[in-house]
Amino acid sequence: MKALTVKPHVKDSIQMRDVPDPARRNPEVKVRVIRAGLCGTDADIYEGNYGEPPPGDDFLILGHENFGVVEEAGQNDAGLKPGDFVVSTVRRPCSKCLNCQHGEMDFCSSGEYTERGIKGRHGFMAEYYVESPQYLIKIPPELQDIAVLLEPTSIVEKGIDHAYLIQRRITWQPQMALVMGAGPVGLLAAALLAARGLRTFVASLEAATDPRAEAAQSLGAQYLCLKDISLTDLPKQIGAPDLVIEATGKSSVVFAAMQMLAPNGVLCLLSVTGGSAIRPEPTDVINQDLVLRNSVVFGSVNAHPRHFKKGVEDFESIEKARPGALQKLLTTRLPWEEYGKWFGQKRSGIKTTLEISR
Repeated sequence: MKALTVKPHVKDSIQMRDVPDPARRNPEVKVRVIRAGLCGTDADIYEGNYGEPPPGDDFLILGHENFGVVEEAGQNDAGLKPGDFVVSTVRRPCSKCLNCQHGEMDFCSSGEYTERGIKGRHGFMAEYYVESPQYLIKIPPELQDIAVLLEPTSIVEKGIDHAYLIQRRITWQPQMALVMGAGPVGLLAAALLAARGLRTFVASLEAATDPRAEAAQSLGAQYLCLKDISLTDLPKQIGAPDLVIEATGKSSVVFAAMQMLAPNGVLCLLSVTGGSAIRPEPTDVINQDLVLRNSVVFGSVNAHPRHFKKGVEDFESIEKARPGALQKLLTTRLPWEEYGKWFGQKRSGIKTTLEISR
Protein backbone atom coordinates (compact mmCIF):
# COMPACT_ATOMS: atom_id res chain seq x y z
CA MET A 1 0.00 0.00 0.00
CA LYS A 2 1.00 3.65 -0.29
CA ALA A 3 1.82 5.78 2.74
CA LEU A 4 3.08 9.28 3.45
CA THR A 5 6.32 9.00 5.43
CA VAL A 6 9.16 11.02 6.91
CA LYS A 7 12.55 10.23 8.38
CA PRO A 8 12.21 11.71 11.88
CA HIS A 9 14.53 14.61 12.69
CA VAL A 10 15.38 15.04 8.99
CA LYS A 11 13.80 18.19 7.59
CA ASP A 12 11.87 17.92 4.32
CA SER A 13 12.23 14.13 4.11
CA ILE A 14 8.56 13.60 3.36
CA GLN A 15 7.67 11.19 0.56
CA MET A 16 4.91 8.88 -0.57
CA ARG A 17 6.24 5.34 -0.64
CA ASP A 18 5.07 1.77 -0.91
CA VAL A 19 4.99 -0.08 2.40
CA PRO A 20 3.68 -3.55 3.29
CA ASP A 21 -0.05 -3.87 3.87
CA PRO A 22 -0.75 -4.24 7.61
CA ALA A 23 -1.66 -7.78 8.63
CA ARG A 24 -4.72 -8.20 10.81
CA ARG A 25 -4.87 -10.62 13.71
CA ASN A 26 -8.03 -11.33 15.70
CA PRO A 27 -9.57 -9.38 17.31
CA GLU A 28 -7.91 -6.50 15.42
CA VAL A 29 -9.79 -4.43 12.86
CA LYS A 30 -8.50 -3.38 9.44
CA VAL A 31 -9.52 0.14 8.46
CA ARG A 32 -9.42 1.86 5.09
CA VAL A 33 -8.48 5.49 5.61
CA ILE A 34 -10.82 8.01 4.02
CA ARG A 35 -9.13 11.21 5.13
CA ALA A 36 -6.55 12.59 7.52
CA GLY A 37 -6.40 16.03 9.08
CA LEU A 38 -3.28 18.18 9.02
CA CYS A 39 -2.11 20.19 12.01
CA GLY A 40 0.88 21.91 13.56
CA THR A 41 2.24 18.65 14.95
CA ASP A 42 2.53 17.24 11.43
CA ALA A 43 4.30 20.41 10.32
CA ASP A 44 6.76 20.20 13.23
CA ILE A 45 7.58 16.57 12.42
CA TYR A 46 8.08 17.55 8.77
CA GLU A 47 10.47 20.29 9.94
CA GLY A 48 12.49 17.67 11.82
CA ASN A 49 11.71 19.06 15.27
CA TYR A 50 10.51 15.75 16.64
CA GLY A 51 8.93 12.42 15.77
CA GLU A 52 10.03 8.86 16.48
CA PRO A 53 9.73 5.80 14.21
CA PRO A 54 8.54 2.41 15.43
CA PRO A 55 11.28 0.04 16.59
CA GLY A 56 13.03 -1.51 13.60
CA ASP A 57 11.96 1.15 11.07
CA ASP A 58 13.88 4.20 9.89
CA PHE A 59 10.71 6.01 8.77
CA LEU A 60 7.44 7.13 10.33
CA ILE A 61 4.05 7.10 8.63
CA LEU A 62 2.58 10.49 9.44
CA GLY A 63 -0.92 11.38 10.59
CA HIS A 64 -2.88 11.31 13.83
CA GLU A 65 -6.14 13.08 12.90
CA ASN A 66 -8.09 10.40 11.07
CA PHE A 67 -11.36 9.03 9.71
CA GLY A 68 -11.95 5.71 7.97
CA VAL A 69 -14.21 2.73 7.34
CA VAL A 70 -13.84 -0.82 8.62
CA GLU A 71 -12.70 -3.22 5.86
CA GLU A 72 -12.16 -6.39 7.89
CA ALA A 73 -13.20 -7.32 11.40
CA GLY A 74 -13.38 -10.57 13.27
CA GLN A 75 -15.55 -11.06 16.32
CA ASN A 76 -14.88 -8.24 18.75
CA ASP A 77 -16.36 -6.82 21.94
CA ALA A 78 -16.94 -3.43 20.29
CA GLY A 79 -19.31 -4.97 17.74
CA LEU A 80 -17.44 -3.38 14.84
CA LYS A 81 -18.17 -4.79 11.39
CA PRO A 82 -17.22 -4.00 7.78
CA GLY A 83 -18.80 -0.77 6.62
CA ASP A 84 -18.73 0.94 10.02
CA PHE A 85 -17.17 4.40 10.10
CA VAL A 86 -14.48 4.85 12.76
CA VAL A 87 -11.95 7.26 14.21
CA SER A 88 -8.93 5.91 16.04
CA THR A 89 -7.56 7.36 19.25
CA VAL A 90 -3.87 8.26 19.18
CA ARG A 91 -1.98 7.41 22.37
CA ARG A 92 -1.15 3.90 23.55
CA PRO A 93 -0.14 3.05 27.14
CA CYS A 94 3.33 2.21 28.38
CA SER A 95 1.77 -0.49 30.62
CA LYS A 96 4.39 0.31 33.26
CA CYS A 97 3.25 3.39 35.15
CA LEU A 98 0.30 3.52 37.54
CA ASN A 99 -1.77 5.75 35.28
CA CYS A 100 -1.40 3.58 32.19
CA GLN A 101 -2.18 0.49 34.23
CA HIS A 102 -5.49 2.13 35.16
CA GLY A 103 -6.36 3.05 31.57
CA GLU A 104 -5.23 6.68 31.91
CA MET A 105 -2.67 6.67 29.12
CA ASP A 106 -3.22 10.40 28.55
CA PHE A 107 -1.57 10.87 31.97
CA CYS A 108 1.35 8.50 31.36
CA SER A 109 4.04 9.34 33.92
CA SER A 110 6.88 7.22 32.52
CA GLY A 111 7.04 9.07 29.20
CA GLU A 112 7.24 5.68 27.46
CA TYR A 113 3.80 5.91 25.84
CA THR A 114 3.55 5.70 22.06
CA GLU A 115 1.41 7.79 19.73
CA ARG A 116 0.28 6.92 16.23
CA GLY A 117 1.92 9.13 13.64
CA ILE A 118 4.02 10.90 16.26
CA LYS A 119 6.02 8.70 18.64
CA GLY A 120 6.94 5.06 18.16
CA ARG A 121 3.90 3.98 16.07
CA HIS A 122 2.97 4.51 12.45
CA GLY A 123 0.14 6.92 11.78
CA PHE A 124 -2.89 7.15 9.54
CA MET A 125 -1.67 8.82 6.33
CA ALA A 126 -1.78 5.46 4.58
CA GLU A 127 -4.30 3.48 2.62
CA TYR A 128 -4.96 1.12 5.53
CA TYR A 129 -4.16 0.56 9.17
CA VAL A 130 -4.86 -2.17 11.71
CA GLU A 131 -5.95 -1.45 15.25
CA SER A 132 -7.35 -3.06 18.38
CA PRO A 133 -11.11 -2.38 18.62
CA GLN A 134 -10.70 -0.85 22.08
CA TYR A 135 -9.02 2.17 20.47
CA LEU A 136 -11.64 2.72 17.76
CA ILE A 137 -14.60 5.08 18.11
CA LYS A 138 -17.66 4.24 16.02
CA ILE A 139 -19.01 7.19 14.03
CA PRO A 140 -22.69 7.61 13.09
CA PRO A 141 -23.04 7.88 9.28
CA GLU A 142 -24.59 11.34 9.56
CA LEU A 143 -21.33 12.65 11.07
CA GLN A 144 -18.98 11.26 8.44
CA ASP A 145 -18.32 14.64 6.81
CA ILE A 146 -16.99 16.20 10.03
CA ALA A 147 -15.64 13.14 11.88
CA VAL A 148 -12.02 13.96 10.97
CA LEU A 149 -12.37 16.81 13.49
CA LEU A 150 -12.92 14.35 16.33
CA GLU A 151 -9.28 13.95 17.37
CA PRO A 152 -8.65 17.69 17.91
CA THR A 153 -12.11 17.94 19.48
CA SER A 154 -11.13 15.26 22.01
CA ILE A 155 -8.28 17.49 23.19
CA VAL A 156 -10.74 20.28 23.93
CA GLU A 157 -13.24 17.88 25.51
CA LYS A 158 -10.56 16.77 27.96
CA GLY A 159 -9.63 20.35 28.85
CA ILE A 160 -13.23 21.35 29.53
CA ASP A 161 -13.96 18.10 31.38
CA HIS A 162 -11.00 18.59 33.67
CA ALA A 163 -11.84 22.24 34.31
CA TYR A 164 -15.20 21.13 35.67
CA LEU A 165 -13.61 18.24 37.61
CA ILE A 166 -11.18 20.65 39.26
CA GLN A 167 -14.02 22.98 40.16
CA ARG A 168 -15.79 20.32 42.16
CA ARG A 169 -13.79 21.93 44.96
CA ILE A 170 -16.54 24.60 45.13
CA THR A 171 -20.03 25.42 43.96
CA TRP A 172 -19.23 26.61 40.45
CA GLN A 173 -21.70 27.77 37.84
CA PRO A 174 -19.64 29.45 35.10
CA GLN A 175 -21.51 31.95 32.98
CA MET A 176 -18.87 33.25 30.59
CA ALA A 177 -15.96 31.69 28.69
CA LEU A 178 -13.17 33.24 26.66
CA VAL A 179 -11.21 31.38 24.00
CA MET A 180 -7.85 32.84 23.02
CA GLY A 181 -7.05 31.97 19.40
CA ALA A 182 -9.22 31.18 16.38
CA GLY A 183 -7.39 28.19 14.97
CA PRO A 184 -9.13 24.81 14.74
CA VAL A 185 -8.65 24.03 18.45
CA GLY A 186 -9.89 27.46 19.50
CA LEU A 187 -12.95 27.28 17.26
CA LEU A 188 -13.77 23.76 18.44
CA ALA A 189 -13.48 25.00 22.02
CA ALA A 190 -15.89 27.81 21.22
CA ALA A 191 -18.36 25.33 19.74
CA LEU A 192 -18.27 23.07 22.81
CA LEU A 193 -18.53 25.91 25.32
CA ALA A 194 -21.40 27.60 23.49
CA ALA A 195 -23.16 24.22 23.29
CA ARG A 196 -22.89 24.02 27.09
CA GLY A 197 -24.77 27.28 27.38
CA LEU A 198 -21.87 29.56 28.30
CA ARG A 199 -21.69 33.07 26.91
CA THR A 200 -18.63 32.48 24.76
CA PHE A 201 -16.13 34.88 23.23
CA VAL A 202 -13.29 34.14 20.81
CA ALA A 203 -10.41 36.63 20.73
CA SER A 204 -7.84 36.53 17.93
CA LEU A 205 -5.93 38.72 15.48
CA GLU A 206 -8.01 37.99 12.37
CA ALA A 207 -10.33 40.70 11.09
CA ALA A 208 -14.04 40.42 11.81
CA THR A 209 -14.58 39.57 8.13
CA ASP A 210 -12.13 36.65 8.21
CA PRO A 211 -13.59 33.14 7.75
CA ARG A 212 -12.33 32.25 11.23
CA ALA A 213 -14.34 35.06 12.77
CA GLU A 214 -17.39 34.09 10.75
CA ALA A 215 -16.95 30.44 11.81
CA ALA A 216 -16.81 31.47 15.47
CA GLN A 217 -20.06 33.35 15.15
CA SER A 218 -21.78 30.51 13.29
CA LEU A 219 -20.81 28.22 16.20
CA GLY A 220 -22.55 30.50 18.71
CA ALA A 221 -19.63 32.61 19.95
CA GLN A 222 -18.98 36.34 19.78
CA TYR A 223 -15.77 37.33 18.01
CA LEU A 224 -13.31 39.99 19.21
CA CYS A 225 -10.50 41.23 16.97
CA LEU A 226 -7.37 41.88 19.01
CA LYS A 227 -6.25 44.48 16.50
CA ASP A 228 -9.14 46.62 17.70
CA ILE A 229 -8.78 45.98 21.43
CA SER A 230 -5.77 45.17 23.59
CA LEU A 231 -5.50 42.08 25.74
CA THR A 232 -5.45 44.15 28.90
CA ASP A 233 -8.68 45.88 27.90
CA LEU A 234 -10.60 42.69 27.16
CA PRO A 235 -12.07 42.28 30.67
CA LYS A 236 -13.17 45.93 30.62
CA GLN A 237 -15.22 45.24 27.49
CA ILE A 238 -16.67 41.80 28.20
CA GLY A 239 -16.17 41.28 31.93
CA ALA A 240 -13.95 38.78 33.71
CA PRO A 241 -14.34 35.24 32.30
CA ASP A 242 -14.99 32.26 34.53
CA LEU A 243 -13.17 29.93 32.14
CA VAL A 244 -10.42 30.75 29.64
CA ILE A 245 -9.15 28.32 27.01
CA GLU A 246 -5.74 29.35 25.68
CA ALA A 247 -5.03 28.09 22.15
CA THR A 248 -2.55 30.56 20.65
CA GLY A 249 0.84 29.06 21.53
CA LYS A 250 2.08 32.47 22.67
CA SER A 251 3.40 32.81 26.22
CA SER A 252 2.55 36.51 26.33
CA VAL A 253 -1.11 35.58 25.88
CA VAL A 254 -0.85 32.94 28.61
CA PHE A 255 0.35 35.48 31.17
CA ALA A 256 -2.22 38.03 30.07
CA ALA A 257 -4.96 35.43 30.45
CA MET A 258 -3.86 34.74 34.04
CA GLN A 259 -4.73 38.36 34.84
CA MET A 260 -8.22 38.24 33.29
CA LEU A 261 -9.85 35.54 35.38
CA ALA A 262 -12.90 36.13 37.50
CA PRO A 263 -12.68 35.09 41.16
CA ASN A 264 -12.49 31.27 41.33
CA GLY A 265 -11.77 31.24 37.60
CA VAL A 266 -9.94 28.59 35.58
CA LEU A 267 -7.38 28.93 32.80
CA CYS A 268 -6.80 25.83 30.66
CA LEU A 269 -3.69 25.81 28.48
CA LEU A 270 -4.12 23.71 25.33
CA SER A 271 -1.34 25.02 23.11
CA VAL A 272 2.35 24.24 23.23
CA THR A 273 4.53 27.34 23.40
CA GLY A 274 7.47 27.07 21.02
CA GLY A 275 10.78 28.86 21.33
CA SER A 276 12.79 29.99 24.34
CA ALA A 277 11.85 33.64 24.74
CA ILE A 278 12.47 35.36 28.06
CA ARG A 279 9.88 38.04 28.77
CA PRO A 280 9.33 40.59 31.55
CA GLU A 281 5.98 39.90 33.21
CA PRO A 282 4.33 41.42 36.32
CA THR A 283 4.93 38.21 38.25
CA ASP A 284 4.18 39.70 41.68
CA VAL A 285 0.79 40.94 40.50
CA ILE A 286 0.01 37.66 38.74
CA ASN A 287 0.95 35.61 41.79
CA GLN A 288 -1.13 37.82 44.08
CA ASP A 289 -4.17 37.63 41.81
CA LEU A 290 -3.98 33.84 41.43
CA VAL A 291 -3.78 33.38 45.21
CA LEU A 292 -6.35 35.95 46.35
CA ARG A 293 -8.87 34.96 43.67
CA ASN A 294 -8.52 31.19 44.20
CA SER A 295 -7.66 30.82 40.52
CA VAL A 296 -6.55 27.65 38.75
CA VAL A 297 -4.12 27.37 35.82
CA PHE A 298 -3.55 23.94 34.32
CA GLY A 299 -2.24 22.37 31.14
CA SER A 300 -3.81 19.53 29.20
CA VAL A 301 -2.60 17.33 26.36
CA ASN A 302 -3.85 14.27 24.51
CA ALA A 303 -7.20 12.71 25.47
CA HIS A 304 -8.83 9.64 26.97
CA PRO A 305 -11.15 7.51 24.80
CA ARG A 306 -14.09 8.84 26.82
CA HIS A 307 -13.33 12.31 25.48
CA PHE A 308 -13.56 11.00 21.91
CA LYS A 309 -16.95 9.50 22.76
CA LYS A 310 -18.09 12.76 24.34
CA GLY A 311 -17.00 14.52 21.15
CA VAL A 312 -19.34 12.32 19.11
CA GLU A 313 -22.21 13.23 21.43
CA ASP A 314 -21.42 16.93 21.15
CA PHE A 315 -21.09 16.74 17.37
CA GLU A 316 -24.61 15.34 17.23
CA SER A 317 -26.07 18.09 19.41
CA ILE A 318 -24.16 20.88 17.62
CA GLU A 319 -25.22 19.59 14.20
CA LYS A 320 -28.82 19.53 15.37
CA ALA A 321 -28.67 23.07 16.78
CA ARG A 322 -26.39 24.60 14.13
CA PRO A 323 -26.49 22.47 10.97
CA GLY A 324 -23.34 22.79 8.87
CA ALA A 325 -21.48 25.07 11.31
CA LEU A 326 -18.70 22.56 12.05
CA GLN A 327 -18.33 21.83 8.34
CA LYS A 328 -17.13 25.43 7.88
CA LEU A 329 -13.92 24.56 9.71
CA LEU A 330 -12.90 22.18 6.91
CA THR A 331 -11.78 24.78 4.42
CA THR A 332 -9.36 22.85 2.18
CA ARG A 333 -9.55 19.26 0.95
CA LEU A 334 -6.44 18.09 -0.91
CA PRO A 335 -6.04 14.83 -2.81
CA TRP A 336 -3.31 13.22 -0.76
CA GLU A 337 -0.97 13.04 -3.75
CA GLU A 338 -0.89 16.86 -3.49
CA TYR A 339 0.53 16.86 0.05
CA GLY A 340 3.30 19.20 -1.12
CA LYS A 341 0.78 22.04 -1.33
CA TRP A 342 0.61 22.04 2.49
CA PHE A 343 3.92 20.78 3.87
CA GLY A 344 6.59 23.47 3.75
CA GLN A 345 4.18 26.01 2.30
CA LYS A 346 2.50 29.15 3.56
CA ARG A 347 -0.93 27.93 4.61
CA SER A 348 -4.32 29.58 4.67
CA GLY A 349 -7.81 28.58 5.72
CA ILE A 350 -8.78 26.84 8.94
CA LYS A 351 -8.38 23.07 8.59
CA THR A 352 -6.86 21.18 5.67
CA THR A 353 -7.46 17.48 5.09
CA LEU A 354 -5.77 14.95 2.85
CA GLU A 355 -8.39 12.95 0.95
CA ILE A 356 -7.03 9.41 0.80
CA SER A 357 -9.99 7.37 -0.46
CA ARG A 358 -13.77 7.46 -0.80
